[in-house]
Amino acid sequence: MFSPSHSAFRIVLIACASAAALTLSGCSEEKAETKEIVRPVKVVEIAAIDTSRTLSYSGTVRARTEMNLGFRVNGKITGRLVDIGQRVKSGDLLARIDQADYALALTSAKANLDAAERQVETTELARLRAEQLFAKNVSPKSQLEQATLSYNQAVATRDSARSALDQATNQVNYTDLKSDQNGIVTAISADIGQVVGSGTPVVSVAVDGEKEVLVAIPETDIAQFKPGKTVTVGFWSNAALMLQGKVREVAGSAEPQSRTFAVRISLPNDPDVLLGMTAGIVAVAADTQQLVSIPLGALARKDGQPIVWTVDRAAGTVHARAVKVADFTGDGVRIAEGLKPGDVVVAAGTQFMTEGLKVKLGSETVQQSAAAAATGDNTQLVR
Repeated sequence: MFSPSHSAFRIVLIACASAAALTLSGCSEEKAETKEIVRPVKVVEIAAIDTSRTLSYSGTVRARTEMNLGFRVNGKITGRLVDIGQRVKSGDLLARIDQADYALALTSAKANLDAAERQVETTELARLRAEQLFAKNVSPKSQLEQATLSYNQAVATRDSARSALDQATNQVNYTDLKSDQNGIVTAISADIGQVVGSGTPVVSVAVDGEKEVLVAIPETDIAQFKPGKTVTVGFWSNAALMLQGKVREVAGSAEPQSRTFAVRISLPNDPDVLLGMTAGIVAVAADTQQLVSIPLGALARKDGQPIVWTVDRAAGTVHARAVKVADFTGDGVRIAEGLKPGDVVVAAGTQFMTEGLKVKLGSETVQQSAAAAATGDNTQLVR
């Protein structure tokens, strides 16, 4: 049996042991609570200012000169002698309209001219007779003047009838539609049996010679295209064919419906370039703003505003920075304000970032930055 004093001593020891255990437990919890979280991150380093960008648009190959030919007189089309894609030469007959009415008008003009010439002969005889009688003092001078006036009127009528005959002859000739130059028929706008007015396009002919690419440029980029600007032209049908073209003409106003400007780019002569081909142009545009590019995953939002998370290398912490987005590209975002060369930006996992969060950059930072710089990119990926 234990004595009372010994029991009391045991109670004191148990109490001290419990207190020590509680103290150690509190210290462990305090150390656990004060342990810092260091998160490894993937970042990009802004390497250079992007002062230029590439503009890419598609268009079609066309002849520099394309004639929309039509008849110079009204009538019903009685014949079409060409088809789309057919080559024609200068003077070749393309189409014909009914010339019956114009043939009748020609016959009438010939008859009028014949009558006018007979009238001239009659008045000329009368004038000569009046001159003879006046010379012999047989008739008064007024009779001579009247005969001279009649003769002059007959001559004027004859000249008018001659002009009418020439006009009627031309109208008969105008019933034949002929090509003015060598080229290729690209469109047929009217066919046999159709009644057309003078000047109505019937056949379109692309004139042989220089070719060009017609491109529609939106108003946001039209200032980058000036006559004489050099662009690179590629063709969808032949990826190996690349030509250097020059801007020849820029439309002075936008198309009412598409709100785009027509730009014509002259091409060097190449037999592999055919009319109607789809072409793509690539031009370099100089930006007035100094823009930097970052991956799309680096862009975040805070309080409704676009931000990025920048890394303080010295402290190893991240901080939110507001930016102004210029536009989006195929592989990233272009920033107009808020970043400068040398800034390190979190490239992924922005949803886990908080202000002042400790982060850890991998040991490959320097090597991967150098590799990215060698590729000419304006951002350098590091881990």
